[in-house]
Formats: sequence, C-alpha cells, structure tokens
Amino acid sequence: MTEAPARLAADPIGVARDQWVDRGWADAAPGMAAVTSIMRAQQIVSARVDAVLKPFGVTFARYEVLMLLTFSRRGSLPMKLIASRLQVHPTSVTNAVDRLVQAGLVTRTTHPDDRRAFIVALTPEGRSLAQEATAALNEQVFGRPELDRDDLESLVSIIARMRSAAGDF
Repeated sequence: MTEAPARLAADPIGVARDQWVDRGWADAAPGMAAVTSIMRAQQIVSARVDAVLKPFGVTFARYEVLMLLTFSRRGSLPMKLIASRLQVHPTSVTNAVDRLVQAGLVTRTTHPDDRRAFIVALTPEGRSLAQEATAALNEQVFGRPELDRDDLESLVSIIARMRSAAGDF
C-alpha cells in the first residue's frame, strides 16, 4: 500500500496567488487561482476515478462511451454522434472504440446508410461491465465527492456558466 503524501504547510495555489499580487498582477490573481484550482481538482478526481476503473480494465474515456451506449435506446450509436455527445475529437472516439472492440465490450459495424460511417453497439459483456463500474464509481467517487450537496450544486452551476461562456452549450 502506498503511503499518503504529507500535507503541505500552506496551500501552494494561495501562495502563488500572493506572488501574483506581489508582482503587480492583482487583477489576474483570482483567475489564476481559480484556473489552477480547477486543474488541481481535475487531477485529484481523475486519480480517484482511474483507481476505481483500473480493475475493470477501462479508462474514463472508454467508460463514457460504454455509458453513452447504455443510455441509448438501442444500445448503439453512430461513432460521429458519440464524438459529438462526449464533446471530443472523432480520433479520440476511434481510439476508445478500438480498445473496447478488442476487449469484447462493443462491436463496430458499417453504417447501413453510409459506408464511410460506423455504428458502435454495446455487447452484453459491455453492458455488464458498465453496470459494475457504475456501481463502484457511485459508491467510491460520485457518492463521496468530499463536498456537501449545497457546495456540489454551487460548483456545478458555476462551472456550467464557465462552460456556457466558452460555447460548450
């Protein structure tokens, strides 16, 4: 078992914010602290998610594909639609789907109306793995985010405003 790192005496992002102010960048200091905090939080959350998904042999990107297929009415979607819904480049979907096909969790077939397009479909093994991985994530990560419900709702709302301003939706 890996020993947890010792806690730092001070928040490095707070120290950096003070340095920004000291160097005359006071107007940018809150933004730097926010962006850096989001980046660090993403690292923390990614590490937790990766640890839970590792025994299932999937990355979060592959898990997202499985879940998107799980939520679809037929258990299948065109690859182009998967990329659009996951807001990633089609190449990322191709890589994820290649691995999922190799693992027997999805199938990929030529689209019946467009020979250049592909349909990705969930296999029974893929559906089962998605259900098991979701139960583990719900228990170990999503259900225990280390924030109370009000903080979570505020966080999601604030980040949604940031995403909307960036044209995400």
